[in-house]
Order: sequence, then structure tokens, then C-alpha cells
Amino acid sequence: MKIFAVYSSKGGVGKTAAAVNLAYSASTSGQRVLLCDLDAQGAASFYFRVRPGKNFNGKKLLSGNFSKFIRASDYINLDLLPAHFSFRNLDLALAKLERDTRRQALRKLFTRLEGEYDVLVMDCPPNMTLLSENIILAADSVITPVIPTTLSLVSLKQLLKMFKKVGADDNRINGFFSMVEQRKSMHKKVIGKYSKYAIFRKTQIPYLAEVEKMGLTRQPVGATSSGSVAAQQYSKLWLELWERSERR
Repeated sequence: MKIFAVYSSKGGVGKTAAAVNLAYSASTSGQRVLLCDLDAQGAASFYFRVRPGKNFNGKKLLSGNFSKFIRASDYINLDLLPAHFSFRNLDLALAKLERDTRRQALRKLFTRLEGEYDVLVMDCPPNMTLLSENIILAADSVITPVIPTTLSLVSLKQLLKMFKKVGADDNRINGFFSMVEQRKSMHKKVIGKYSKYAIFRKTQIPYLAEVEKMGLTRQPVGATSSGSVAAQQYSKLWLELWERSERR
């Protein structure tokens, strides 16, 4: 099972849209996919119209007693572990674990799913905490959306520092330009300067109405308009990410 974390310390960069659409693209390619919504705001869960079970919470997640709370989505090969509001306190719960194991808690939890899924995608909250360190160490690939602006590049540099702090291999970082508007001179300038770096994948996600409308349709773009540019770009991005993960 390959674990992909869609993560950025900066909000509003298209993180949840990427997690939802990449998980959907993976499922349509025949992989058995679990989308794990770790963000207490529950945006990914909202898109799939799934609510957490009555007795589910952060404590149940960290105890490993979460399999029965996984829900099927409306799409073949795609399941969801929905977020719970108590996930906002996951850092506090992780801090109470033994010092030698607290950074590896998520990795240990998800090994229980080996054999059940081919792909696990985490939609991660936008912060820099102990949970973030867990996410980095649990993931085989950390996918980070980068809007071609200065502040988004700052977040990318912070991610690189966090990788160094926890001793993780930064070759596992997969940056991609998100919400791209080619008519903006800054976007063109930033992409021209940074796209040549190995950390960035070739596929870009444009700023498109189809992605914004996900809040209304509550479906991945590929489910509502499979021929759209947005759906095609997410599919291309998934293929690029999967092929790179297979080479490592």
C-alpha cells in the first residue's frame, strides 16, 4: 500500500480539492483507495457527503479502532475515513504518547490496512505541528500544492525545513503548481523560475470554475465532467505521482 499525504502549511492552496480528485483518479485507474480526512474542518468528507460515525473520534483513530468507521463512497474502489471535530486535538493526544513512538503513530496505525487498499490518501490540516511530523514520516509521498506566489513558496521552504528536522528524505516531496492563472505575470515568472527544480512535477492545475463548483456539486470534477480540463489535469497529475512512486 502506497501512502500519499496532500499537505501544505498554507491554507487556500487547493489542498482538499487535490486530495479528493487524486483519490478519485486513483480509484478510476483500478486501485483500491482509502481517503483519510485528517482535517477537523472535514472538507473532504463534505465533498463525499459522508459524516463520521456517532462514536467515532480522535481517540478511536489513535487507538487503532477505526476500521469499522470507514465508509464506502458513491464511487467504485473509493472509501473514506471521515474527519471528526475532535481531530483538532490530535496534537495533544500525540504529545501524550511515548517520546520514542509519537512521531511514528500514524505510520503504525495505517500498516493495519496493508492488503485492504492499494492507495491511502491523507487530506491534511494546514499547520506545522506534531501531527504534521507524523504525516511526513507516515507518507511515502508528500504532495504539496504551490500557488505561484511568494507566500506559497515560503510554505514550501518551511516544509523542506520540517523534512530536515525529522530526518525525512526530501525526495518524497512532490510539489505541483496549483490554481495557476497564466495571464498573471507573477504566476508566469514564478513557474518559469522554479518549475525546473526536481521537487516540482510537470503537471499543473489551472484556476478553473469546475474546481470551485465542487462545493456545489459535492463530487470530484471527474465525476461531473470527465472531459473537462480540470479532470484531465488531475488524472495526469495522479499518473505522474503514481509512476514516480513506483520508481522509488
